[in-house]
Amino acid sequence: MSTQAEFVNLHFFRERFKRFLPNSQAISLAFILIVSFALIYSLSGVLMPVFASIILAYLLEGLVAKAEKLNLPRLPAVCLVFSVFMTGLIFLLFYLMPIVSQQAVELIQQIPDIIRRAQTEILRLPKMYPQFISENKIQEIMFAVQKELLTYGQNMLSVSAASVVGLVSALIYLFLVPMMVFFFLKDKRLLVEWFLQFMPTDRHLTVRVWEEVNVQMSNYVRGKFVEVFILWFVSYITFATMDLNYAMLLAVLMGLSVIIPYVGATLVTVPVFAVAYFQWGLSNDNFMYIVIAYSIIQALDGVILVPVLFSEAVNLHAIAIVVAILFFGGLWGFWGVFFAIPLATVVKAVLTAWPRIGDKSPDMLC
Repeated sequence: MSTQAEFVNLHFFRERFKRFLPNSQAISLAFILIVSFALIYSLSGVLMPVFASIILAYLLEGLVAKAEKLNLPRLPAVCLVFSVFMTGLIFLLFYLMPIVSQQAVELIQQIPDIIRRAQTEILRLPKMYPQFISENKIQEIMFAVQKELLTYGQNMLSVSAASVVGLVSALIYLFLVPMMVFFFLKDKRLLVEWFLQFMPTDRHLTVRVWEEVNVQMSNYVRGKFVEVFILWFVSYITFATMDLNYAMLLAVLMGLSVIIPYVGATLVTVPVFAVAYFQWGLSNDNFMYIVIAYSIIQALDGVILVPVLFSEAVNLHAIAIVVAILFFGGLWGFWGVFFAIPLATVVKAVLTAWPRIGDKSPDMLC
């Protein structure tokens, strides 16, 4: 009986080992993933313009491929798509950013007045609800808030003083990134062939996983850009029509809020309602109109826009999305947050494909 039990245990561990390390292709996939992650993590600070260019070229490749399907040669297709990209970049830098920056400065200048009005409203609470809160407690809270705001303002000044170097770097990136995007698109086949010579020859499993991930990632990222644009445009038209202050700034925040699922929509609600409240007050009908319009926009985004744009996206649990945002955002900041869900789909695709190869031989995978 003891010998039989030992045999069963040995067979069990052998099968588990084969399941997770079934053949050389799985080892090649693990090697590629580990090396890629290590290189990106260690070199992201130095080669961030290169990584950003690769990402942008990857996003634009879908448009180039569609142009090629219309019997347009590769180089004219690249030139056409790159011209559209540069037009959008010029619009962003020389039209949208100045307006957003101006409105952000105006909003910051109004913060002292907003704080005074908020203090007036808060000081009324002890008189309205003396059984729940005292005036001394309110004073303590207000003092703590003022202290935090002072510290935040000092930090902002230090960041502004150090932003001169960042501005110079940004100007360099504005020249380097578009140039590299163009050459990545133009010489895609040549660069891919050069890169593949450093990859393991036994990579059929890697190719299969990449093909599955590529469909999901491209659909998600391009759909997310479309969602950001539509939400920004609709929000700006709505806010400007209703004469809400800082309409462009709030519309940009609305568009960017969809980058972070669940969290973004919650965070953007505060500035939209706060601006409407300090502009009109609760008793004014315009405040309620803003609340209704904002709710309709968010509802249409969740009910119509997201299902249409992401019908082919991989379904991920809410906890998986939050963990991916925290993990990849902590590693790579904005780009990590933006690509958190695509990167999570990569992890999910690898984990899904890994156990399935345990029953297949390497020849069956070819």
